[in-house]
Amino acid sequence: MCGRFALHARPEVIALQFGLAQPPQLAPRYNVAPGSAVLAVRAARDGAPQAAHPRWGLVPHWARDPAIGARVINARAETVATRPSFRDAYRSRRCLIPASGFYEWQGARGRRQPYYIHPARGELFAFAALWERGQDLETFAIVTTGANATMSAIHERMPVILEPADYARWLDCRAPAAVDDLLRPCDPAAIALRRVGREVNDARNESPQLIEPGAA
Repeated sequence: MCGRFALHARPEVIALQFGLAQPPQLAPRYNVAPGSAVLAVRAARDGAPQAAHPRWGLVPHWARDPAIGARVINARAETVATRPSFRDAYRSRRCLIPASGFYEWQGARGRRQPYYIHPARGELFAFAALWERGQDLETFAIVTTGANATMSAIHERMPVILEPADYARWLDCRAPAAVDDLLRPCDPAAIALRRVGREVNDARNESPQLIEPGAA
């Protein structure tokens, strides 16, 4: 599961890591929630990486009601190639979602402790994602997989996080089966986590303090 993330790296850093021709124009975000339009990177017609800003919550091209996107924020790696909501996008419309980190919660409802999961090295994650276009709206879902050893301490799922060497292969949609091997947990040493305050629970809160260590 991935239901909230942050992107606060400098635009120049984002452009360099993802091969964008120009730094993206965006403000730092510390509490990105489903329904938000966010930065995505996908392949242009010539294959070069290009920036886009789809809305989080995938609406399949055949769906009549765009409200379905509120329930389709993640796509499970185990079924992404076969489930009707995702299989066309998996074949033809893959993208990357840059993120400085993401949030996950541990514990019973009402007393859940939030954690911020961020790169142990470098500044940015690249989440594997799928995008769709329909009814004048572009949307996306983040692909998730089973947790690695670091993540499993707090949750059983995590986003598929790709290495820079695999970005081009993920974005190249000419051979869908060629990316099946990327649908796996990342190296446990690639991520670090810390407890943060419960202010992040409210998606209306947006400040750098959200990612600072917080009391349990």
